[in-house]
Amino acid sequence: GVAKTTRETIILCEAAGFDTLLIETVGVGQSETTVHSMTDFFLLLKLAGAGDELQGIKRGIMEMADAIVINKADGENLKPAEKARSEFRRALHLYPAKESGWTPKVLLTSATEKTGIQEVWQLIEEYEQLVKEKGHFSQKRQNQNKFWLLQTINEHLKNKFYQDPEIKKLLPKQL
Repeated sequence: GVAKTTRETIILCEAAGFDTLLIETVGVGQSETTVHSMTDFFLLLKLAGAGDELQGIKRGIMEMADAIVINKADGENLKPAEKARSEFRRALHLYPAKESGWTPKVLLTSATEKTGIQEVWQLIEEYEQLVKEKGHFSQKRQNQNKFWLLQTINEHLKNKFYQDPEIKKLLPKQL
């Protein structure tokens, strides 16, 4: 999952001058939604033939993705990867257009053959240019800051509530 301090770590790294940060999650679930609320670009990394193609993916994660990259597209896995790319491309057309005007893309990569990696980076740069030109980048950052302010307030209020001596005394009687 995502640590409670991931957002603060991002801010700290940006303040230290890092302009590219990668945040990795495991699996499909709540942590991806949380990461989406704190990142500029959301990349969904998939493996063809791993049993997690379209039928195993929750609708929400596909909608959040700015790009889908199918890794290990080499050797005997190249044909299944190409098939998965076609399926994902078709599926992406079923989702509503993004507010930013960006159309998510599906790419293939192979770390062992060193293919597709440069194309992924170029795609991220293309996305960044488009969303900055349209003003969506600053708007998204503003929305993220509002979201995290409210999250911080809610977390503080919840902690204050549960630490109240009277609540600590009465809560076990209610459960």
